[in-house]
Amino acid sequence: MAIEESPLIGKEVSPVPPPLPGSATRNYPPRGVVMNGTLVRGCSCISTATKDLWERLFDEGYRADVLINTDNGGIIYAHASLLGVASPVLKGILKQSRRRGCQRSISIRGVPHDAVRVFIRFLYSSSYDPEELEKYFLHLLVLSHAYVVPHLKRACECRLEQGLLTVENVIDTFQLALLCDAPRLSLICHRLILKNFKAVSATDGWKIMKESHPALEKEILESVVEAETRQKERARKLNERKIYLQLYEAMEALVHICRDGCQTIGPHDKVFKEDQGPCNYATCKALELLVRHFAGCKMRVRGGCIHCKRMWQLLELHSHLCADSDVCRVPLCRNFKRWRMKKEKKADIKWRILVRKVLRTKSISGAPFFSFE
Repeated sequence: MAIEESPLIGKEVSPVPPPLPGSATRNYPPRGVVMNGTLVRGCSCISTATKDLWERLFDEGYRADVLINTDNGGIIYAHASLLGVASPVLKGILKQSRRRGCQRSISIRGVPHDAVRVFIRFLYSSSYDPEELEKYFLHLLVLSHAYVVPHLKRACECRLEQGLLTVENVIDTFQLALLCDAPRLSLICHRLILKNFKAVSATDGWKIMKESHPALEKEILESVVEAETRQKERARKLNERKIYLQLYEAMEALVHICRDGCQTIGPHDKVFKEDQGPCNYATCKALELLVRHFAGCKMRVRGGCIHCKRMWQLLELHSHLCADSDVCRVPLCRNFKRWRMKKEKKADIKWRILVRKVLRTKSISGAPFFSFE
């Protein structure tokens, strides 16, 4: 550390004390540095030696003027000026605390003594031991929220998101996230509960919450039911879209067979080419078998044969999709057009709705539109 020059020969002026952790600095990038996985703003000038100096000051308690009483009779020595700068809540508590001689006394109870010690150490050096954070992450989350230490609070949230959050502790963490105003953490906990509800509902944390916070349990159960309903509805829509897409592909293959010819089935006015390349339609083979059956079935009436009934439906659907039935080579296309004029309006509306859904599904899939002429 640089020593200031003095006009007196042989004498030195005391070194300038290091800046307080968290205090604003000049001539340094405002983004700060990452210390133990936490972004510390305004501390980019603090070196390792300076950090060690602050930790040594905390460990030795040199000229400490605050006694922090913890559970089980524990005592932690600290400095009022530093605590007041690091935490506005502690600053207010220290103003109201009574002096006992040259020292003040405050209490931080309800959490383990070691967790309080880790918390106070962070106020000195803006750093923490990862193992200690993993051990007391819930207690540190509460302390950082209660005493308004945002850097430590964010560090606890990040560490929970990166692997500390489990099925066993998600209920406790979820309740603390709601109490400590951590919306991102509460959302992550809620998603984990919905994803592993069966396992979460068997934990001790769930049983305790069920007795102490029945209203929260009710809200979670309602959200589980809503999530299951949305999942079923999503599965139903995906299944419908799959069916509509299959129908569209069947229509393409039907037009392909009747207009261009495929394998051994083709239009009556064209000769099948022996050197014809392989078919590019995935549903063409299955539809070809259906056409063969329809051509030779003796029960070729509506409702008489399930395969023929399916073929009748495909032909009728094609007639609704076909733009010009006069030049269309698909069998019965014009006949269906004529029959449709004599049908009831309700039946015709159902077919129009089906056609609209089939075309919409194909447009959503991103494939090019196929002409049914």
